[in-house]
Amino acid sequence: MPASSPSLPTLDRNWALVAAGALMTCVAIGVVFSLAVFLEPMGTDTGWSRAGISAAMTLAFLAMGFSGFGWGAWSDRHGPRRVVLAGVVLLGLASVLASRTATLLQFQATFGILIGVAAGAFFAPIISATSVSFEKRRGLAIALVSAGMGVAPMTIAPLAGWLVTLYGWRTTMLGIGIGTWLLLLPFVHFIRAVPMAAAAARGPTAPTQGMPARDALRSPAFLVLGGAFFACCAAHSGPIFHTVSYAIGCGLPVVAAVTIYSMEGLAGLGGRLLFGISADKWGAKPVLVVGLLVQAFAAVAYLAVNQLGGFYAVAIIFGAAYGGTMPLYAALARDAFDARIQGTVLGAATLLSSLGMALGPFIGGWLYDRFGSYAWLYIGSMVVGLAAAGIAMMFPRPSVVARMQMA
Repeated sequence: MPASSPSLPTLDRNWALVAAGALMTCVAIGVVFSLAVFLEPMGTDTGWSRAGISAAMTLAFLAMGFSGFGWGAWSDRHGPRRVVLAGVVLLGLASVLASRTATLLQFQATFGILIGVAAGAFFAPIISATSVSFEKRRGLAIALVSAGMGVAPMTIAPLAGWLVTLYGWRTTMLGIGIGTWLLLLPFVHFIRAVPMAAAAARGPTAPTQGMPARDALRSPAFLVLGGAFFACCAAHSGPIFHTVSYAIGCGLPVVAAVTIYSMEGLAGLGGRLLFGISADKWGAKPVLVVGLLVQAFAAVAYLAVNQLGGFYAVAIIFGAAYGGTMPLYAALARDAFDARIQGTVLGAATLLSSLGMALGPFIGGWLYDRFGSYAWLYIGSMVVGLAAAGIAMMFPRPSVVARMQMA
């Protein structure tokens, strides 16, 4: 491997990137999810409908997906640091502007679109930079960055809820915007990948190696990667969104039912680390297939429980499976695609996953309205989850050359 400049991080030692990336993804996703705690006080203060305020969340997820593709491609051309810097500046600015809005349409545009676009600037650039900066511990490094997103609903959102009770939603949102700048701007310095020549020298020798991005996105490897990512998210998004309502329908109190969602989130953190370490040992593809199979059968297992203890047991397995599989797609992308187009590939894959996430809750609600039961939601989630596993099994195997280089 060519010698790198002392001022640049070296392969498998870029842990400062991992730490900074985990913090940034935590804050970015936390800002998006904080809308849940603003919902009631905003409605009371402004008279805006809950549906109208909630629509900002839908816009944010769509904006994250579509902008992530563009941000990822830009990071391939200009480096992840410039993209993340733009994301930090825009995230704080959007939150400040959202706190000053006078109409629902203004709020939907600032919080829904601008914050969504800003949040999309973090995942693909940071994960792609991490994937090219690590070889032997790639799964663990990606999992740690991804864990930041898992921590977000349990840290940033509760903090926002506490501040709202003290200062109101406008001051809290303004403070979050300013706090985002103060907290994240110093860490932009650490968002840098290893020299591309070093990453390419240690990277995979695959059929897609050296392809332009436009050709790689039409390759069988990407079609499999994107198809599995889409199906995986479509399979778990419905149960994530509707299980609390299903548990309430089984007779559980609302407060108890909400804790099932928290249990899934906590299990997802452990799943990310477990699956990441396992991928480093056995390879990303077999671990992903196993995780998708576990996710599929855990989803349908919700139909077999009706007491809180049973819901917790299924939630732990289901949460660990869907949380653990999410970082593995980045590891698979690095196995098949040139280091120079990782941002573009992951941005496009994230766009497909966002569409899958948007599909599950809608289909689940439609099935409930049509049949008066959530049974078909969970059965359908199992079927789609099994399809995701089947698609993932078709992903090309890492080359023998790449394994020799890693050794």
